[in-house]
Order: sequence, then structure tokens, then C-alpha cells
Amino acid sequence: MKVPRLFFSLTISVLLFAGGCSNSSNTGKIVVHETENPDAKEILTLDPEADIFQFDSVIYQTGIDWVDELILTQDEQVGEIKTRSDTDTNFENEMSNKLPVGAKIFSIIEKEGPILLVESEGKILKYLALVEG
Repeated sequence: MKVPRLFFSLTISVLLFAGGCSNSSNTGKIVVHETENPDAKEILTLDPEADIFQFDSVIYQTGIDWVDELILTQDEQVGEIKTRSDTDTNFENEMSNKLPVGAKIFSIIEKEGPILLVESEGKILKYLALVEG
């Protein structure tokens, strides 16, 4: 008697699970979930005032509280801002929306994460890489 009851319970569970996994509103549609790093357009759509630049095909952003609190040591220069646009969201490497052309980009000695330092107008700013994952 217990075997049919167990079989019945498992059958109902499988049917409920399968029914819960279907989405009738998307019938015939292909849904793609991307896990790519955000681009400048996405970041500036979410926060039009974000201070960002692109380096090695990754967007970096400053003004992040926990990053600003870190004590970091500047290492070697790895680049500099070559172009600036406060309207174009199709960024290229070493392009910024707020940093001036010529601002120097530095790596850090610490292994605190994907952070770069930028020397601009006598200040050192901390930028975090916005990466998926």
C-alpha cells in the first residue's frame, strides 16, 4: 500500500514542478539571459550622474562608498584618459564621461579587487571595475 502512495506523491510532485517551470506568457519566444559586464550605456541609464571610464573593455566607476574608504597604494601607471564625452555612451578604451583627457590611470599594490586609481587635477580617485559575476 505504501509503494502506490509514494509513486502517486512523486508523480504529482513531478507534474507540479514541470507546470511551475513553464511560462505560458513566453510560449514561442526565446528568452536570452546574458552574463556580460555592463557597458557605459547601461551604467549611465541607471545613473546619469555616474563618473565612469573604460579600460581594457571594462567600465570603472568612482563614488562607491566602501571603495572610497579603502587605503590603497598606487603602483605603476597603466594608461591615461585619451578621450572624453559627456553625451556619447558608446565608450572605447581610455574614454571617460567626466575625467579630463590626460588623467593618469594607475594599478594598485593591494589585492582589494578590481580597482584602479586615477590621478586627476591633483586628486587621487578610486574606481571599481563593474564586472558581472
